[in-house]
Parts: sequence; C-alpha cells; structure tokens
Amino acid sequence: MAGEIEGVLEAALYASDLDAAEHFYGAVLGLERIARHDDRHIFFRCGQTVVLIFNAAETAKPAPAGSLPVPAHGTSGAGHLCFRVSGDALDAMVARLISAGITIESDFRWPSGARSIYFRDPAGNSLECAEPKLWNL
Repeated sequence: MAGEIEGVLEAALYASDLDAAEHFYGAVLGLERIARHDDRHIFFRCGQTVVLIFNAAETAKPAPAGSLPVPAHGTSGAGHLCFRVSGDALDAMVARLISAGITIESDFRWPSGARSIYFRDPAGNSLECAEPKLWNL
C-alpha cells in the first residue's frame, strides 16, 4: 500500500535534567549518543530507532530565527517507552540496572509468555524492556 507506515523512526521522552538523562541512557542503558544541543535535547541510537530526550521547557519555546522549522512542542508528566530486549538478555539487563541502583518496579510474564521488566529513568518516565514476542514480533 502506498504511504504505508513501516515502523517507528524515533520516540521522544522529556526530562528537565539532561545531564542525569545523558548519564542514565548512555552509561546505564548503554545507548550511543548521537547528539546533544545545550539544555534542549539529547539524541540516542537504539537499534534501528532513535530515542529523543527533550527538555520540555526548552522545546516549548519557538525555534530561533534561521534554525530548522520544527514546531514548538513539549509535554509534562511521565511518559512510557518499551525497549525490545531478547529473553536471553533480560536477566543481564536486570543485573545491570540493579548494579546501577535502579529499582525494578515489576518483572512478570504476559499471557503470551513474553517477559517484561519495568523501571524509571531519573525524570520519572516509565521504561520497560520486553521480549519481542509480546507483540508477536
């Protein structure tokens, strides 16, 4: 079908402390930082997707004259993002998070048999690591 959506290219979360976010997503989760622009945003590579961490107070402001024509945007409150992690790697992820002092809020199996773990980033966003079979992928 023409114009068919092929997948998610990027996903955005918001954090007011980009230094804490940079440490968490880079050092704790191991994502590769692509770019950071002052206190406005940090971008990380995550497989075939990009995770955008924006400071909502900065992205709500209109774009400066001469910059890219991206509309002002932002949100308040915690968001949610689920990372695709193989079943064989989930135990290592749990150990990695616990060793970094991150609390695992929930660790369970869905009716499909897929395992999910839930935890929070420093901004309070709800993060999940789940096996792809959660969505039959």
